[in-house]
Amino acid sequence: MTSTWRTTNGTLSAVSFDLSVWALAPGATPEDVRTAVRRCRAGQHTDRHPDPRVVEFYRAITAAYPERPGLADTPWAVTPLHTAGDHVELNLHPTCADQVLLDIERLAGEHRLMLFDVQDGSVYPPPNHTDS
Repeated sequence: MTSTWRTTNGTLSAVSFDLSVWALAPGATPEDVRTAVRRCRAGQHTDRHPDPRVVEFYRAITAAYPERPGLADTPWAVTPLHTAGDHVELNLHPTCADQVLLDIERLAGEHRLMLFDVQDGSVYPPPNHTDS
């Protein structure tokens, strides 16, 4: 996972590092996640009750890292976090501690969520995920 850089007047400056976690049906593929991301970016969200996996992930990550704007030690570049019935977007400061990323990965795995790295389009299934 990498940070995104933007050129401003010839100087490189870090912008947010973006991840999202997705609750898709069992057997979902990385391409299914990318399709869901494209639909979200186009403003096409499903009208469904929040998936319990997403709700529990959100509660756990915001308990560890509250999404209060103006905190000096917050990992969040954007608050509130973007949430939908099937996913949570996480816009992180590029200098956030590695532990934050490890916690996101761990919690995504615990809640059986697929992790999408916006920077390079990689999809990471939960550790015990197997394709059917």
